[in-house]
Amino acid sequence: MVQKAIQMNEGRTRVEMVAATIKQRIAGRSLTPGARLPSVRGLAATLKLSTSTVVDAYERLVAEGVILARPGSGFYVANQAAPFALAQSGPKLDRAVDPFWISRQSLEADETDLKPGCGWLPPSWLPGEGMRRGLRTLARGDGPALADYGSPLGLPQLRQLISRRMGERGIEASPEQIMLADSGTQAIDLLCRFLLEPGDTVLVDDPCYFNFHALLRAHRAKIVGVPYTPSGPDIELFAQVVAEERPRLYITNSAIHNPTGATLSPVTAHRLLKLADQFDLTIIEDDIFADFEYSPAPRLAAFDGLERVIHIGSFSKTLSASARCGFVVAKPEWIDGLTDLKIATSFGGGRLTAELVLNVLSDGSYRKHMETLRHRLSRAMSEVSARLKGLGITPWLEPQAGMFLWCQLPEGIDAADVARAALERRIVLAPGNAFSLSQSATNFMRFNVSQTLDPRVFEVLGDALAGRG
Repeated sequence: MVQKAIQMNEGRTRVEMVAATIKQRIAGRSLTPGARLPSVRGLAATLKLSTSTVVDAYERLVAEGVILARPGSGFYVANQAAPFALAQSGPKLDRAVDPFWISRQSLEADETDLKPGCGWLPPSWLPGEGMRRGLRTLARGDGPALADYGSPLGLPQLRQLISRRMGERGIEASPEQIMLADSGTQAIDLLCRFLLEPGDTVLVDDPCYFNFHALLRAHRAKIVGVPYTPSGPDIELFAQVVAEERPRLYITNSAIHNPTGATLSPVTAHRLLKLADQFDLTIIEDDIFADFEYSPAPRLAAFDGLERVIHIGSFSKTLSASARCGFVVAKPEWIDGLTDLKIATSFGGGRLTAELVLNVLSDGSYRKHMETLRHRLSRAMSEVSARLKGLGITPWLEPQAGMFLWCQLPEGIDAADVARAALERRIVLAPGNAFSLSQSATNFMRFNVSQTLDPRVFEVLGDALAGRG
């Protein structure tokens, strides 16, 4: 691994390359405070470098306070180790395909910038009037909703409403089996804290939502990918990987898969749950796009009865990314432990946001909003798909619902190069390798159809594909 890292650091002296590699391993916690470094002769032999090069690199790190020299014993990582650096903990990807690159560019973009690569709807597509109406109602209310901590489990009335909504998708869960979270991301973070130890193996789809990679690296998990097909994970490879790796968790989207837009088939769901039972595997089913469906797809939590499956959801995609509210649905004994963990990490719940979400979901306008939104996305999906095909960009499949198109660029075109060219013209794209653990999606790209309707997007894509970017 060190040898590979050294080869990737072209343009530096050999001493600088060795020092940079050691720093990277310390930042990523593969070398922890107090750990003994390889001997000078051993590392020199591994890297096929001279011992003097390694000595000079070690002495430089000692001078910087990164490592300590103990005469007669060797070199050790200093106790004041560098803070954990997520960007350095994974493979050293091209910055244009780094998940943090996409997130930062999307979140920091100016209002005039275009964001076909982001994962949310334009503000004009969200129920702004309903949110304002809800805020006015709360402003007229009594003090507790505006000032007090919420209960750790979350607002009871909202949990009751979520319980009813789960029942519509075949998931039987009482309000006591539901815990509110600040977002779907926080829900997964709490579950990783609750279920994982550093070094545990976690399965993800390849491709999958890129923030799964970042979050799991933050928890020091070993991440293993399984190729994804139009009906779910490749079940034969899934069975092989589960048997070999014995993972603790599998994280997936059952309904509208991110980034592919695919839907899990009942047959694949059944086989997945049999394997989970056979190999003691827990499944986190991320269902934040559920309300975009025309009709409910199979849910692992419904088939499983919440024995091995934990179901999570969120309202950030359909109501507002500013009013963050998500939830976890799990068996009661796990909800109890998760509630303690939530107290430890964030104390009380976000009562004001929960009250606002409850108000908007309860006033009758949300159902009408979602009907309009689904039709609007369907029209956008058809229009964007047709225009991309005209440029030689081919959808991997035609999704039944949702906002994402997972597309293959013309042969020989690197999506990262297209993304760089587009960024120079204030357009943020999402290259495929940001979603792929195996880095096998070089010429794929995810498009958010709601953010891809501006003619400038297709003009810039056309120029980039023609080498005029």
